[in-house]
Amino acid sequence: MFANRKATAMIPAKDVKRATKWYDEKLGIKPASQMGEMGVTYDLVGVKAFLYESAYAGTAEHTILTFDCPDLLADMTELRKKGVSFIDYDLPGIRTDNGVADFGDLKNAWAKDSEGNILAFVQGM
Repeated sequence: MFANRKATAMIPAKDVKRATKWYDEKLGIKPASQMGEMGVTYDLVGVKAFLYESAYAGTAEHTILTFDCPDLLADMTELRKKGVSFIDYDLPGIRTDNGVADFGDLKNAWAKDSEGNILAFVQGM
């Protein structure tokens, strides 16, 4: 029933203005539209996202949004220059080295946005 319908990723933010600035300055993503006090929308390739105010921003311990990276290490270098820190994991099935989990043809890195939400950056999707 929903397989052919558009979907929207929801990105919670304690401070929408701060988060909007972070997504612009760190990721180069500009809002497609402003929804007044409600938040902002983003039109990304293949997905629409809505950044909205929520007291629960940053409380999820899982990835909320994933970006495809043709060259993960180059993207990480650029993001680090902008002050983005990558998360190191040492969990069953996931271990990172300098922020990168190597799964053979698939490489993954994670970082938190200004609101504490976990974002993923993946090469080989």
